[in-house]
Amino acid sequence: MRFESRGAGVPFHPRRFSFFYGWIILSLSSLGMLMSIPGQTMGVSVFTDHLMEALSLSRVNLSLAYLLGTVGSALILAQAGKLLDRVGARLMGTVVVLLLGLTLFGVSAVDGIRSFIFRIFPFAGDVFIGFLLISGGFFFMRFLGQGVLTLLSRNMAMKWFDRRRGLANAVIGIVVSFGFSAAPMLLHSLIEDFGWRGAMRVMGMVLLFGFSGVFLLFARDNPFICGLRPDGSPAPADDADDSDPSTRTGPDYTLPEARRTLTFWVYAMSLVLFSLVITAVTFHIISIFDEAGMGAEKAVSIFLPAALISLVFNVGASWASDRMPLKIFLFMLLAGLLIELVAVALLKDGLFFFLMILGHGISGGIMNLLSTVTWPRFFGIRHLGSISGFAMGMTVAGSAAGPYLFSLSLSLFGSYSPICWGSGILGMLILGLAFIAKPPVREREVL
Repeated sequence: MRFESRGAGVPFHPRRFSFFYGWIILSLSSLGMLMSIPGQTMGVSVFTDHLMEALSLSRVNLSLAYLLGTVGSALILAQAGKLLDRVGARLMGTVVVLLLGLTLFGVSAVDGIRSFIFRIFPFAGDVFIGFLLISGGFFFMRFLGQGVLTLLSRNMAMKWFDRRRGLANAVIGIVVSFGFSAAPMLLHSLIEDFGWRGAMRVMGMVLLFGFSGVFLLFARDNPFICGLRPDGSPAPADDADDSDPSTRTGPDYTLPEARRTLTFWVYAMSLVLFSLVITAVTFHIISIFDEAGMGAEKAVSIFLPAALISLVFNVGASWASDRMPLKIFLFMLLAGLLIELVAVALLKDGLFFFLMILGHGISGGIMNLLSTVTWPRFFGIRHLGSISGFAMGMTVAGSAAGPYLFSLSLSLFGSYSPICWGSGILGMLILGLAFIAKPPVREREVL
């Protein structure tokens, strides 16, 4: 973080503000999460039919391209996290926002680029060229948006708060919940007004000429490089090392050290299982309800009440996490997942329908807390980028594998029940390991 510490006072120094600068960082981090929408599933899904038509691709081929792009981004997220630790959020975030904006301009012209390449290499076939191009487009959208921008936005906020980390996560959760819920409708309106290409270019311009400048102006990786302390605590003595996060309570783990703990794998695999199950259920929701003898209208009706439950649990758990061990919330996450898996396997109208909504909402609310707060609470902030990047790469890979595994269960067994029971057994195994996993010394000292 040495590079960023030299420019912490340019063009203004955070110490000059009459209030704690972390609140500005929290607002910027929340906005960064919203700016990642073009790379999130709900952002991409609005454009899928238009991309299929423009590139003459089937839904299966476009889904495969999305899968390849997502898995590819997951494989290098850990390396991106290590780079984040070295250069800091300000420089890396500005570059990522610019690259994401350029990517959207590129994807908006993907059919024209395909035609140009096809004239040079006609033997390759226009459909195959289009498939390769959109696979590359999905890779950059997922890696830059859903991956790196999300990663650094979360990490930056968590570094500026310690004892109020749960409160900070609750604020981000509320903004993300409402922002992500409204995104499909807003993007649909943009497409109606400007066409799908124009909508992507509008988003690209917002990133290139708007948010990149805002991020460069206001972002600071952590309070230590600014001579401040998390939560707005009193500034250190003059002879203290302002730039050294290790002056905080507890040791700072490296990624190899974190991976040698059972706690890391218990929490990481819980998040992977969540991502696998929730993404798969969302992706196949119509088919799941068809198998249970219920229609599409009933299927999509689960999302609004589940979102409200998720919001309540996210805010409540985030507030309580500043005062309670995280293992309690891990048990809640796994319980919510197990409830949903049983409900999907035995789905019918009535009790199991409501249990599915309940499990979906509980696990979704707790996941947002654990994916953000766990790594700085347990392992410190010095190597937060590499640790959270590695964990997030696993989570993204799980989200890519989930829909395929669920479709494989339906294809081989004619039902989603086998994959639900198999996932439930894995969840029970993780739950058993959670009982014996001891939290690192850092959490015990913080609490």
